[in-house]
Amino acid sequence: MSLEYFIAKRIHFQQGKKIISRPAVRIATIGIALGLAVMIVAVAVVIGFKNEIRKKTIGFGGHIQVTNFDNNNTYAMNPIQVHPSLIRKINGIKGVRHVERFATKPGIIKTDTEFQGVVIKGIDGGFDWNFFKSNLQEGKLLNLSGSDPSNEVVLSKYLADLLNLKLGDSFYTYFIQDQVRARKFKIVGIYSTNFIEYDKLFVLADIRQVQALNNWDINTFSGLEILIDDFDQIDQLGDKVYESTANIFNKQGNAYVTQTIKQLNPQIFSWLDLLDMNVWVILVLMLSVAGFNMISGLMILILERTNMIGILKSLGATDFSIRKVFLFHSFFLIGKGMIWGNVIGLSLCAIQYFTHAIPLDPQAYYVATVPVCFDWVYLILLNVGTLLASLLLMIAPSYLITKISPAKIIRYE
Repeated sequence: MSLEYFIAKRIHFQQGKKIISRPAVRIATIGIALGLAVMIVAVAVVIGFKNEIRKKTIGFGGHIQVTNFDNNNTYAMNPIQVHPSLIRKINGIKGVRHVERFATKPGIIKTDTEFQGVVIKGIDGGFDWNFFKSNLQEGKLLNLSGSDPSNEVVLSKYLADLLNLKLGDSFYTYFIQDQVRARKFKIVGIYSTNFIEYDKLFVLADIRQVQALNNWDINTFSGLEILIDDFDQIDQLGDKVYESTANIFNKQGNAYVTQTIKQLNPQIFSWLDLLDMNVWVILVLMLSVAGFNMISGLMILILERTNMIGILKSLGATDFSIRKVFLFHSFFLIGKGMIWGNVIGLSLCAIQYFTHAIPLDPQAYYVATVPVCFDWVYLILLNVGTLLASLLLMIAPSYLITKISPAKIIRYE
């Protein structure tokens, strides 16, 4: 144990008479604790919010889509012909988890009292149901194993409430083509993602229904949706999928286009990226407030211990050695504040995670409660960054020790 560490430990854990610096030290410790707690909550909420919105966007469109190059911006998409060998080729790309076919068709649901424009999204037996299974409110998912096209559908709770429909009800959907065509569907499942932009739009149905409406054969689809293992690799995998489809043309000579979900929904992901700026602002403000409190507390400690500093200097201690004493003391204070900050911040996050105590308006925020995500990598980085930043802020005020003259201090004592 070094001498500086020993002296700092004795100062920090000193018992006995009340000292002047104790209120300032407590305020500095509380500042560190509250600052770190706020930062933990802010990071957990922002990461949780981004993950939830990202998960819902991907749930409706996959990570990567392959569609017809000549598509417009509507859901009445030009088709592509997909040979099973292409799907096997894309599935063989490292990092690709699943490839599924889809076909979309805009239509109008008409009931006795209401009508609503929707998009019928046709899917087949290879569809990944994990997202909708986790958001299923009532009923069951589609069974597409039969030899004949199914008239069963899964729609959102938003549409069911809007159209006064319930589980087991049937309704007609009208499709505007060369002539108006109608299909009768039966509700077997109701989902709710709270992502109103999509909940009010998509109705899941048998892909064969859409293919029949469009007079497509069994190898013709609106496109492919590709799910990957790691979202951080989406750009690289998007390029690899593009390389696999770049030289493929359909019967009409049209090329394929590969787009990531970030390219398909730039407004959503740009909005999510802006949230990172909010987190940085919070981190800087909290570190500034906590650092100011620590600087004030350290200066009060130094001024209160001028007699000790004078004696140590008269005994031959260097300025650097004495500065180390107070930096060790600051480390103890910062450590105590960080422990309490972690306890407070993680407790608040845990309460929200398990109880969903704080609700949100789904129509404004796309989630029903404040989402929380425990990312231990970010938590460790946040703690290490707070400790290093706080200690670095202590270096400048510790230079006050070099201005203290032992001769003057001892003379006045």
